Amino acid sequence: MQILNGLQVAKTIKEQITQEVNTLKQKGLRVPHLAAILVGSDGASQTYVNSKEADCKQVGFDSSVFRYDETATEQEILDKVEEINNNPNIDGLIVQLPLPKHISELKVTQMINAEKDVDGFHTISLGKLLKGEDTFIPATPYGILMMLELYNIETTGKHCVVVGRSNIVGRPMSVLMSQNTKYGNCTVTLTHSKTQNLESFVQQADIVIAALGKPEFIKGSMLKQGAIVIDVGITRVEDSSNPKGYILKGDVDFEDVKEIASAVTPVPGGVGPLTRIGLLKNTFKSYLKSN
Repeated sequence: MQILNGLQVAKTIKEQITQEVNTLKQKGLRVPHLAAILVGSDGASQTYVNSKEADCKQVGFDSSVFRYDETATEQEILDKVEEINNNPNIDGLIVQLPLPKHISELKVTQMINAEKDVDGFHTISLGKLLKGEDTFIPATPYGILMMLELYNIETTGKHCVVVGRSNIVGRPMSVLMSQNTKYGNCTVTLTHSKTQNLESFVQQADIVIAALGKPEFIKGSMLKQGAIVIDVGITRVEDSSNPKGYILKGDVDFEDVKEIASAVTPVPGGVGPLTRIGLLKNTFKSYLKSN
């Protein structure tokens, strides 16, 4: 079994981005700038935004994080989004989700200028993706594509089963895997929590992309021999024996599938690092389009 190491893929791509940024600096040009809005004090969200800041620093990007208390009003956030939209020196904007319940995620994400929508959540971005037009690919699916490419995984003519139908991962991933591209051209089945006999669909898959959000849902018995398994899920599971009080588990029971799968992504260290790389790549793309 081959472990698809997201950390190594991320390292390789970061080195490439760093070289490109150094070239910009040598020419006396400004560097790409990624901004983030963080509302509230959710631990996972804070950790994720801090990691994005560190990534930007590592590759030479500028970054800004605008932090708000959970009591911030929807209008405050919308005003900040509009301000960033109008700032020509900021190339990409992400609003860290989830937002507090009194703030509409749809309204906020739709307010982001589609030309700065490096998360790929805007209706315009998703519409272009569906039509096969040039756009910002949502960061996690983009990261999965980069992994398939770096490991040169053959996808043409394969049966890909996507488990999970979110607008962030499952649905865009099903579109990407069906597109007429080198790392697409699959026959795709999109399944979800209401799919009857879900296991029977997974057992037919050459490639399984698990993005359901249920820890260790995919078992070895659900796979056919030699399947490639991409685990998108990451859930904090209570564990009193761990100093942090929890451990991270994916949607795939790694120990149970490792003797069946031909390749699998671990959790952590698989898809997660590549989600942030997707943001960096999209930010650089936005920068190049506006310069």
